[in-house]
Amino acid sequence: MIRRISGGITAAKGFRAACCAAGIKYKGRTDMAMIVGDVPCRVAGTFTSNKVKAAPVLWDREIVESGAPVQAVVVNAGIANAATGKNGLDLCRATADCASAVLGVPASSVLLGSTGVIGPNLPLDRISAGISAMAETLSATQEAGTAASRAIMTTDTVNKEFAVTFDLLAADGNGTVPVTLGGMSKGSGMIHPNMCTMLGYITTDCDISRDLLVKALRTVVPDTFNMITVDGDTSTNDTLLLLSSGLAGNRPVTGEDESYSLFREALFSVCRDLAVLMASDGEGATHLVEMRVYHADTKENARTLARSVVGSSLVKAMIFGRDANCGRILCALGYAGPDFDPAVIEVYLHGEKETVCFYKDGCVQAFDEEKAAAILAEKKVCFSCDMKMGTEEATAWGCDLTHDYVTINGDYRS
Repeated sequence: MIRRISGGITAAKGFRAACCAAGIKYKGRTDMAMIVGDVPCRVAGTFTSNKVKAAPVLWDREIVESGAPVQAVVVNAGIANAATGKNGLDLCRATADCASAVLGVPASSVLLGSTGVIGPNLPLDRISAGISAMAETLSATQEAGTAASRAIMTTDTVNKEFAVTFDLLAADGNGTVPVTLGGMSKGSGMIHPNMCTMLGYITTDCDISRDLLVKALRTVVPDTFNMITVDGDTSTNDTLLLLSSGLAGNRPVTGEDESYSLFREALFSVCRDLAVLMASDGEGATHLVEMRVYHADTKENARTLARSVVGSSLVKAMIFGRDANCGRILCALGYAGPDFDPAVIEVYLHGEKETVCFYKDGCVQAFDEEKAAAILAEKKVCFSCDMKMGTEEATAWGCDLTHDYVTINGDYRS
């Protein structure tokens, strides 16, 4: 059984974290974080599909794809180190060298993450000073992990962390041992399902082969981080990393057996909850929006239809204005691409206690406008569509579109 526990990036055995105020862009707050493994860690990762990739993405991708062990991750907020050419890559190398010297680990085992304004160069002196300062305060406490999750925020209004534990057979065969996964992420704007638009870091103490670590991450991303959207923009810096210390003491997971299935389920839980936290914290958002498409003919069609609804600007505006306009939902389904019969589908609006049938038998239904408006006023607004075509389903998450979104992004560099 998978159990939710408090904490985040330091919840698993073998990981410490720290943060500091390096003064990279923000004043009066922390803006750098570091995660360090007590041992070399297996790593899996996914990265932005944007053709304009930030220097840290290029640096990380080469290391992750090599299969080499990783022992540290250094992250900064405020400046993205994107569209910085050779200088950006040189900065990555210098940052890794600095971490290597301070931590006593190979530079090739240091991964990097940056988020913030595209274009400016990072100040190496402040980055280096930040690494030295964080090395002195590394801690495995829950408080250290939470502080790290706050340090990587940009326009986020809340920090995002999540952790779970479950039991696997012990390595010596005597009983079971607890295995933990914990993670943190940041993301509020430039969120769109085309990898996993954000910075996200997950740690686990599960002893699992690198091949299965990679497979698990790749199979959960499509239905978690790839199913959220805020504004339709895919960032240059998207990075999701999964590190395994292997210190839980479980029997090594080397095949796709029950232990692997449980690990994958736990990973899905962490990724889904971090993703939903980002969707609910969209820039200027006042509502989390969920769209479930079920009885679809294929999984991919279900995903496409669900994402189309939560990604629609008109649907977003409709929710912000509490206008129960079913036409917005139908329109987003209709232009999504997959073929379906509009005469048989059914569309519903769900509140915490009430449900309204929007559309059935090819016609918009008569419904209680006040009840629908009350549902649209709830913090979480849910829609569903029964495609009546098959057995597949998918759920997507987004948020409403408010005046504050324009305000935030009209003045982002200030």
